Amino acid sequence: MTKKIGIADTMFAAVDMTKIAKQAIEDSEENIVIERYTVPGIKDLPVACKKLIEEHSCDICLALGMPGPEKIDKQCAHEASTGIIQTQLLTNTHILEVFIHMDEAKNNTELKEITKNRTYKHTMNALQLLKSKNALEKYAGTGRRQGHKDFGSIE
Repeated sequence: MTKKIGIADTMFAAVDMTKIAKQAIEDSEENIVIERYTVPGIKDLPVACKKLIEEHSCDICLALGMPGPEKIDKQCAHEASTGIIQTQLLTNTHILEVFIHMDEAKNNTELKEITKNRTYKHTMNALQLLKSKNALEKYAGTGRRQGHKDFGSIE
């Protein structure tokens, strides 16, 4: 059975994060249909994901955003995150929040690498969640990170 992944992204992001997600899906060779919904900014992502789930029958969603470095941007990211959590609970559907904060990196080259890494890995996580609730179990407690070097297990 073909699964459908919803990708909600923003115009504000400085990188086409959906392009990275599409590459991950293509690399996986899974039979996945992509439904994209682009909105102006991160506070618009929760309703975009809700519409992707309820109106476009998506089985899972990625919420892709790149909040700026200012205090107001951090507040907007928090509000968007809260909305995404509420949307997950209302729809009983996973939405993987993939936010890259523009002040996570020292320069644009590093920011682009973090964006590629986090978006790609979270897309692969979403594909695993589509397979089964236990698909990621083997990674529990291993200190895996998306966007930065894995922390690793302390056991």
